[in-house]
Amino acid sequence: MLNETLKQQLAQYLELMEGDVVITASAGEDKTSKDMMELLNQIASMSARITLTESTLKRTPSFTLARPNEAARITFAGVPLGHEFTSLVLALLQVSGRAPKVEQSVIDQIQKLEGPFNFETFISLTCTKCPDVVQALNMMAVLNPNITHTMIDGAAFREESKDIMAVPTMFLDGTEFGSGKATVEEIIAKLGGGADAAEFDAKETFDVLVIGGGPASGSAAIYAARKGLRTGIVAERIGGQVNDTAGIENFITVKETTGPEFSQNLKDHINSYDIDVMSAVRVESLEKIDDLVHVTLENGGKLTSKTLIIGTGAKWRNMNVPGEAEYQTKGVAYCPHCDGPLFEGKRVAVVGGGNSGVEAAIDLAGIVEHVTLLEFGEELRADKVLQDRLASLSNTKVIKSAATKELTGEETLKALTYVDRNTNEEHTIELEGVFVQIGLVPSTEFVGDVVARNNRGEIIVDKNGATNVPGIFAAGDCTDQTYKQIIISMGSGATAALSAFDYLIRN
Repeated sequence: MLNETLKQQLAQYLELMEGDVVITASAGEDKTSKDMMELLNQIASMSARITLTESTLKRTPSFTLARPNEAARITFAGVPLGHEFTSLVLALLQVSGRAPKVEQSVIDQIQKLEGPFNFETFISLTCTKCPDVVQALNMMAVLNPNITHTMIDGAAFREESKDIMAVPTMFLDGTEFGSGKATVEEIIAKLGGGADAAEFDAKETFDVLVIGGGPASGSAAIYAARKGLRTGIVAERIGGQVNDTAGIENFITVKETTGPEFSQNLKDHINSYDIDVMSAVRVESLEKIDDLVHVTLENGGKLTSKTLIIGTGAKWRNMNVPGEAEYQTKGVAYCPHCDGPLFEGKRVAVVGGGNSGVEAAIDLAGIVEHVTLLEFGEELRADKVLQDRLASLSNTKVIKSAATKELTGEETLKALTYVDRNTNEEHTIELEGVFVQIGLVPSTEFVGDVVARNNRGEIIVDKNGATNVPGIFAAGDCTDQTYKQIIISMGSGATAALSAFDYLIRN
């Protein structure tokens, strides 16, 4: 089950266990059960601190992790390999008593939650976003006896997960709690915990306050802190949109990495400086009063700063057609890498003929029964090599000059209606999934009329990253910079921070 390299790595991690752990397994005669038991036997044989027992649990195959003589609060239903193997290793260490690598303030917030909260998360072993949610909820279960969490591999429990159209999907006490990537801070906030407004109101005025958690914001915060400035960063999650990127191969000096790895490295770099990181927080509005920028948060808290750097990046662009919002996570998806396996053997469509759309169609063609790609324009915009690859596949079809009009269905998505822009005729395609790949839109709604934006909503900046408001700067994909690339965003973040430093000196 585990190759020699994984065994050696696992053996090193298991040496870090600080106490005993009991694994209780529920197995049948099916192949998944046999695979699970092979994995668990290998793990148990590698540490004297691990005891493996068998029992009958709610799901088969599944297993729980617990300290001796304590009720189990973490369950894995299925075989946590692939991206979830790390989740299993971390759970073993944390259940054994090893402290999780998270700020003490977050630990305090988790332990204050009253509960009970019984979470279940449906995942795919190919999903790069799922481990973050699984690891967050597992950690919460370790730290708070009123919380339990079960990871469920949708492929191993197809009947139970047949209506799950996006991963990760979280359920709390049997009711859907959320879908998509979520940090531990976001989960805590949704449960009614987290920092309250008074904690933000009490903070001193910053020299530089950065809004956003992506590459531009991270770079800006680090450069500002290196100048000895009192620096704060407000973000929903560190890494931003990069968290949802499967592979990165164009960040110079790093031949290949993943979005989650990149985001974690960015977070570690930020935390190595004296930067006040305020995560799982959204900004509602801002205004410039006299010499200070006043920022109001959605929880009612207020922050002030001598300078402001906006690096809120961009988010998936919606089609804004009837049915899109209603069928999100019920057939409408945005990440083919994460959600593609849930549509195995089904008919799907991809909307968008750029590189992202054509790449999505190619990837999905290897999983689903048939892919229809819809392009609004008269020609595909993807690179020729991608178009040639798509044309070589037997289970794909390309429809050009197609304007998506409506998505319809029952409990889940059943059909897409489009208009032929050449003839104005309507056509309906019966399908079970639609992957939207029509680009990104800048996340700048909160600036209102305070900062000048172009007709695409991008913040207008000069070569120094300065906006039309003195003391307010912007960087990255939320601006009108020509190219939207990680390395360019990081450079613009550094430019904005250096410009803010220069502004402080001169004023």
